[in-house]
Amino acid sequence: MLKTAAGNAVSAAEESKRRNIRYHSLTALYQKEMADHVTSKRFIIILILVIAMTIASVYGAVTGISSAIKNAAMDSKSSFDMNYMFLKLYTTSGSSIPSYMSLIALVGPFIGLILGFDSINAEKNNGTLNRLVSQPIYRDSIIIGKFLASSTLIAIMVLSTGISVGCAGFLASGIRPSGEEAVRVLIYLVYTVIYICFWLAMAMLFSVFTRHAATSALASIALWLFFAIFMSLLAGIMANAAYPVNTEYQQAVNGMNNYNLNLNLNRVSPYYLYSEASSVLMNPATRAINAVSYTQLVGALSGYLPLGQSLLLVWPHLVGLLALTFAAFTISYIGFMRQEIRGN
Repeated sequence: MLKTAAGNAVSAAEESKRRNIRYHSLTALYQKEMADHVTSKRFIIILILVIAMTIASVYGAVTGISSAIKNAAMDSKSSFDMNYMFLKLYTTSGSSIPSYMSLIALVGPFIGLILGFDSINAEKNNGTLNRLVSQPIYRDSIIIGKFLASSTLIAIMVLSTGISVGCAGFLASGIRPSGEEAVRVLIYLVYTVIYICFWLAMAMLFSVFTRHAATSALASIALWLFFAIFMSLLAGIMANAAYPVNTEYQQAVNGMNNYNLNLNLNRVSPYYLYSEASSVLMNPATRAINAVSYTQLVGALSGYLPLGQSLLLVWPHLVGLLALTFAAFTISYIGFMRQEIRGN
């Protein structure tokens, strides 16, 4: 029994030592990656891009809201909605400038791709990866530290730009947010962080399995273009092939099935998932995201969804984005752990 107790004590001490080594190695790599990002030229480019996007979106929103309010005051028949005005700072475009939601949906994936497309293969080509793994650190701490550092930078950028848009809009227009509007904006920003982290994970996946940074960058951009542009075209073609709607009879028989199949195929795309969830969160007038029949509309009261009901509509989108991000990072993690790293 004394030998067993002594063996257990030694095992516990060794396990505690391994945990300390893992924690300190991960912390050191996380700090190194953060320092590399902040001091790199690409960070300056991203920062300039984000600042320009924030200024443009605030200017466009304030201009669009001001002109819409003036038109509504002059025209009694105007349909401009005066409810949830603070959310319109993020969704309104003006002076040929897209809204903040449109800009972040376009620019956000590129931030993730820029931060991750050469995270692994650049270290291999420069000969610094074999020096990293030769240190007394756990190998998985390398890829985990890189992902955590880039995710932290993404979260800081998204939250800072989102809060800046709200503060600048308040100072320029005097529109104050209610408690529900502030929570909606915060949840929307969290969705945005997860969405960009998915593209970061995809960029790291291509960086693990390709040798050159240019190849991983082109592959990542091609995947983004497919999901953002061509996925909707492919979904429409497949839905029309399965349920034709060329004639009036086919539209009456296959219309609902065609729409549902098209919608479900589009939801495979993370771009569509993010766009649909954002529209529900930032527009409380959106009451449904699936097809609604005429019988379901009979007796329905017009109005706005409370925050809890909007979250019930979009929580599957959050789970889907998290699952896609976790799957992409897991594949890159396994691939990195199984690769042989040789010195140049």
